Amino acid sequence: MSLLPYALARPFLFGLDPEAAHELTLHSIAKLQHSPLTCLYSESRVDDPMVLAGLRFPNRVGLAAGLDKNARCIDGLAAMGFGFVEVGTVTPKGQPGNPKPRMFRIPQRHALINRLGFNNDGLDAFLANVQRARFRTAGGASPMLLGLNIGKNASTPIERATDDYLHCLDGVYPHADYVTVNISSPNTQNLRSLQSDEALDALLGAVMERREQLAQRHGKQSPVFLKIAPDLDDAQIEVIAATLKRHGTDASGQVTQRLGVIATNTTLSRDAVQGLAHAQEAGGLSGAPVLEASNRVIRQLRGALGPQFPIIGVGGILSAQDALGKIAAGADLVQIYTGLIYKGPALVREAAQAIKGLR
Repeated sequence: MSLLPYALARPFLFGLDPEAAHELTLHSIAKLQHSPLTCLYSESRVDDPMVLAGLRFPNRVGLAAGLDKNARCIDGLAAMGFGFVEVGTVTPKGQPGNPKPRMFRIPQRHALINRLGFNNDGLDAFLANVQRARFRTAGGASPMLLGLNIGKNASTPIERATDDYLHCLDGVYPHADYVTVNISSPNTQNLRSLQSDEALDALLGAVMERREQLAQRHGKQSPVFLKIAPDLDDAQIEVIAATLKRHGTDASGQVTQRLGVIATNTTLSRDAVQGLAHAQEAGGLSGAPVLEASNRVIRQLRGALGPQFPIIGVGGILSAQDALGKIAAGADLVQIYTGLIYKGPALVREAAQAIKGLR
């Protein structure tokens, strides 16, 4: 249990501009993560191992990408009890993202809106930070797993997006337990068009072919996960599921465990926050309002993909019960982000303990 209850820190952080609070938190974690002061926010990790996509996850609760875009705080985040942490999204070249202000809280709904736009320092700086992390040796016989999330630069034409993904895949593959291909952020122009039938088939074909080459070159099997949006109708979900099956099963129809899906990213819908301050700000809405939309996508994916296809559920987890709902919908593992901001590190242990109780 952390020595500094999050309930004491939250009023101070919520008194700051959301992005300023975000940066202050990351800066503090980065400074403290290799010192005894890690105990201020650390939580003991629930031991609930699960094998998925050929990987042994120490427990089924992870951190979603977007919190630590530059991989500065991997060891500090590991101390919060996560079974796995995903960092990024990283792009080939550094970019500033969209103009500020670009993060907004909607506390009445335990929600956030962001339009950050893949702001990051670029692939070289990202990899340098990843290689400095010590979690693999500090975790003993069962270290936390690390996901590296990749995207395209805003300046790259959408028809050249595959080049950016392959460039990032080449860089991150040796260091990743798994790689996430993010095609669902609403804050990079036209990015979500890559979820359409032909574009997704071409992108996944190129990524999986390169993944096979990298697996042979580096002598390690790191699966790829595709991160999709909640704002998909039933027909679009069926198309994505069919494309995932095409690239994630062998000639006999068996799931290869080399490809999975993360459902979901943030939503463009504002139905649950109408009339509240900041509700009409552009960007992706996360937190409690996306819970059911995400679960709907997970349920349909599980029905279409079958019981063996790897699915990570994310979106709207603010309690242990929410995490259980994701598992009930069909997710194998879950991730949190906005819930960490509203509830603090204790949520990680609460969710992991609840999921362990299902066994």
